[in-house]
Amino acid sequence: MFVPALPAPRHILPALIALVAAVAAAPAQAGVPAPGAVAGRDFDAGRVVVHTTDDRQSVVRVRPGRTIASTIASLERRPDVASAAPDYIARASFMPNDPGRGSVPGGWASVQWNLISPVAGINAEPAWDHLIAAGRPGGARVVIAVLDTGVAYRNEGRYRRSPDFNPQRFRRGWDFVGDDPYPMDENGHGTHVASTIAESANNGVGLAGIAYAASIMPVRVLNSRGEGKTTAIANGIRYAADHGADIINLSFEFGPMIMGADIPTVMSALRYANRKGVLVVGAAGNAASAGVAYPARADFVLAVGAVTEHGCLADYSNEGTGLDVVAPGGGPDADLDGDVNCHPLEPPGADIIQMTYTGRSRSRFGFPPGYIGTSMATPHVAAAAALVIASGVLGPKPTPAAIERRLERTARDLGPPGRDHHYGAGLIDAAAATDPAIPAT
Repeated sequence: MFVPALPAPRHILPALIALVAAVAAAPAQAGVPAPGAVAGRDFDAGRVVVHTTDDRQSVVRVRPGRTIASTIASLERRPDVASAAPDYIARASFMPNDPGRGSVPGGWASVQWNLISPVAGINAEPAWDHLIAAGRPGGARVVIAVLDTGVAYRNEGRYRRSPDFNPQRFRRGWDFVGDDPYPMDENGHGTHVASTIAESANNGVGLAGIAYAASIMPVRVLNSRGEGKTTAIANGIRYAADHGADIINLSFEFGPMIMGADIPTVMSALRYANRKGVLVVGAAGNAASAGVAYPARADFVLAVGAVTEHGCLADYSNEGTGLDVVAPGGGPDADLDGDVNCHPLEPPGADIIQMTYTGRSRSRFGFPPGYIGTSMATPHVAAAAALVIASGVLGPKPTPAAIERRLERTARDLGPPGRDHHYGAGLIDAAAATDPAIPAT
């Protein structure tokens, strides 16, 4: 039924006008506190910041028995209050002073594209801030076992500790090649891997590690040529699992003809580590193969492929359905049709630079070129996993499956939409993985 609009009585109009004006002037209130904000960490639970209509600022204390939300609601009913909000806490973003190749503080950022590049980096700086806010800066108290050629972790005979390693952040390891308790690096590969994970940060020396306050357990399973036998590898995995490792990094691969059935002792050791609650991270392999190599191909290992500085799959990186995630490995782009990040005819992207041996000496250190590969990508993921554990976003002792799921679901999608055989779940994002505002699923 049509009802004509009647003119409002003259005495009602002023009231309507006043009501409309009041609604228009009311402040737009955000969530109180902001979603995901934690009292004491993100805001002062005892203080409210008041902005008055005459553009002044004051602080009101929250009375005993009142909440910050109820205090804000009461204040915003006052006509002289434009807005009221929690007293939020800002912190300086953590920017290490490590000079990189030069002497200028912060020079690491011009070298370590793999940590901060918006195209192909792992978003390390916000992740560092998350860990500082959580009270576990740099992944403190997480133990990563590096099964490799050894690590330059101490001064021993002709060997010297890398000057950018903190000697207090090493756990006792073992040399399963020489069968002794001194897993010194005979190659430089293992030291480079360990540096990606836990090279010291903000000490005015060298570069920065991703989990710069985590502890490294050096376990030597590869000889001076970078080769290792199944017996040493299986023993090394079990040793790490039995001696307190939270994460095991395997930056090596068996040949493409080797299947799980051919290395039963290694497969058994991987299952053992998984039962002990240890996350194992492995290199997908550098054969440009359509299948992930073992041991990364095993069900109990998080398999890592490599991307270049351009955000493209590296031309050497193995791929396939067994690939879980990718991380920076450096080098030339693969020729992938339709992938806008891939430029195979252009010069290769930069290498992965960390402190390790220069030349044959075991006492001279620097930043040698030539380190590219899924071996270099893998420690990025192991270190990001350490930050996830320390951040507490998954609780006090997350399972390997929960950590892997977190890294995959917060990864940045590359290539075709969704999971694919070139990039798996995508490029790991350490900031998203450690962000308490992103719920665990």
